[in-house]
Amino acid sequence: MSSAFQDLLALAREQKLPPVHLWQPTQQGKIDIVIRQDGTWFHEGREIHRHGIAKVFSSILRREGDEYFLVTPAEKLEIEVEESPFVITDFEACGSGSQQHIVFKTNLDDVVSLDKSHCLTVLESDSGPRPYVHIRNGLTARVLPAVFYRLADFVEDPEADPLAIWSCGSLFRV
Repeated sequence: MSSAFQDLLALAREQKLPPVHLWQPTQQGKIDIVIRQDGTWFHEGREIHRHGIAKVFSSILRREGDEYFLVTPAEKLEIEVEESPFVITDFEACGSGSQQHIVFKTNLDDVVSLDKSHCLTVLESDSGPRPYVHIRNGLTARVLPAVFYRLADFVEDPEADPLAIWSCGSLFRV
């Protein structure tokens, strides 16, 4: 097992997030925050350059239907998400076949194992296939093309249609 894989797995186990799914604030509104297609956060038209600020905001992000909100115990503010609130920027894999384990990392340092709770899905679009990984509570991450192409090395049978990839004992069709 590589040290990079072990590091990512340790990060996945350490993640602690606020219980935004339990909070039901009475004060509601909108805030001029946009998460662009590439995962970049903007406030009032200006890019949020401080990674830590975007990371904190992402920890209080909640999805309700097609709408996204930043939620605290006191306030619920709607924001705009162009496509998906996160992007998958990297992954590590260990093992092979049904024993393979893949761990993804997002642009905001969320780390998830590809498993039944964090499924890989591929949607068709006008520009071709768009792969996504479920991160948490209905929030997804778009898999960047370079990462998706790297995943091809871990496909079970390159001649199969559809392609499939193992992780954590589950087979995901791509």
